[in-house]
Amino acid sequence: MDDNKTLIEVAYATPVRQLILECQVEAGTSARDAVATSGIRQHFPEIDPETCDLGVFGKVIPEDYELQDGDRIEIYRPLIADPKEIRRQRAAQGLKMKKGGGALNQD
Repeated sequence: MDDNKTLIEVAYATPVRQLILECQVEAGTSARDAVATSGIRQHFPEIDPETCDLGVFGKVIPEDYELQDGDRIEIYRPLIADPKEIRRQRAAQGLKMKKGGGALNQD
């Protein structure tokens, strides 16, 4: 491989489909530029490389992150619901069940 090139992967997943594309980019290419030139939008046109959150191997990266050979850029979808709110709702539901919902009376 050319010393000025970096081999990376660009990954995106929906609940029903995932795709990982292997790409070669110039050394010093930003993660956003790598996503934009990877061709992933041909498969998922809803991706906006300018605004989507990006990470490498499960960790969100800053805008100035310098890609390393072998990195997998992950494109994160926006959250549909706040995870903290979902946990609160589940906890409240559990309390309702404990207070009289499911216990059998044993006399």
